[in-house]
Amino acid sequence: MTDVTHLSKPVAFPQSRTCPYHPPAAYDPLRADRPLARVTLYDGRPVWLVSGHAAARSLLADPRLSSDRNRPGFPMTTARFAALRRDRRPILLGVDDPEHHVQRRMLVPSFTLKRAAELRPRIRRVVDERLDAMIEQGPPAELVGAFALPVPSMVICELLGVPYADHEFFEEQSRRLLRGRTAEEMEDARDRFMEYIEELVDRKQKERGTGVLDDLVHEQLASGALDRTEVALLALILLVAGHETTANMISLGTFTLLRHPERLAELRSDPSLVPAAVDELLRLLSIADGMLRVATEDIEVDGTVIRAGDGVVFGTSVINRDEDVYAEPDSLDWHRPARHHVAFGFGIHQCLGQNLARAELEIALPALFERLPGLRLAVPAEDIPFKDGETIQGMLELPVTW
Repeated sequence: MTDVTHLSKPVAFPQSRTCPYHPPAAYDPLRADRPLARVTLYDGRPVWLVSGHAAARSLLADPRLSSDRNRPGFPMTTARFAALRRDRRPILLGVDDPEHHVQRRMLVPSFTLKRAAELRPRIRRVVDERLDAMIEQGPPAELVGAFALPVPSMVICELLGVPYADHEFFEEQSRRLLRGRTAEEMEDARDRFMEYIEELVDRKQKERGTGVLDDLVHEQLASGALDRTEVALLALILLVAGHETTANMISLGTFTLLRHPERLAELRSDPSLVPAAVDELLRLLSIADGMLRVATEDIEVDGTVIRAGDGVVFGTSVINRDEDVYAEPDSLDWHRPARHHVAFGFGIHQCLGQNLARAELEIALPALFERLPGLRLAVPAEDIPFKDGETIQGMLELPVTW
């Protein structure tokens, strides 16, 4: 067995990308140190980074790794997120079975493959409405605000039963919550978000609508299975995750396709490639980089022992480029089998909304290039700002013309 000092000098994690669709160059040693590497967090704490694909899928399904953010030793990647954790109870993403299973079971019926298929006509109407508005206004346009963000926001609002008329408020609070400069700003965003959703819960108690939040209020809250705060926390998670992640995939996916014109031309000529292309983009872009766990028992991985209490980080962008699984992993190639990527995680915490996200991407990206065949960047690629490594990866803005 080897101990925690056996690998090369630890790499700082997270770091910002220099290209929005490639991992930071500083992560190259992590890709070589498979299946485990050592990284240091913002406070100098060393933790394990899972860098191998097979090890990642095994460990993400291992009950000896906990998602409970209140456990001693649980890793946090920034001081702001560590401070934000202190005064709120975790729910769904931050708890283990059996509590996690009970909460997830309440939500699964609304996010099945069948439900996503039923929503496809509505998603297409939303996409066309946004494209109609862009075309009517004329070029140039800022694609994040005009298309990438409104599409998933409108869809998740309709699914949850949240008024889209309030989208500017909750999109702004989401931005502050995920990318606030200080813990105080993030806490204020979270508190304002919670106040908004709790007021919405109170209104829905008086008059039931048709969304997921209505079901939670009139079934789980009414039966005592959840309390008011728990319902609001679940709704907050679904609302933030339901629009932030897909919005980033749409904007960054568009940028990536525009930077790979030969692949884009192939996709345009053969729409049957779209599902495979979406999975390949999910693999390559790995926008949610850095899933977090803590070991509750000693775990041996390929001759190395993760000790109880050790923090564990899953380097999604590294795992999804494991060359033992993906030939030429830095290339964009949807002719390879990419469905086993971990962009949505794996195991009991695998992304609840992955069916909905795939449906939105499979509709939004082809429609964008179909309706705007001359779409191109409006400024040099190197001048377009993208997000830093401490948050979900994506474009801050995307100026385009056609």
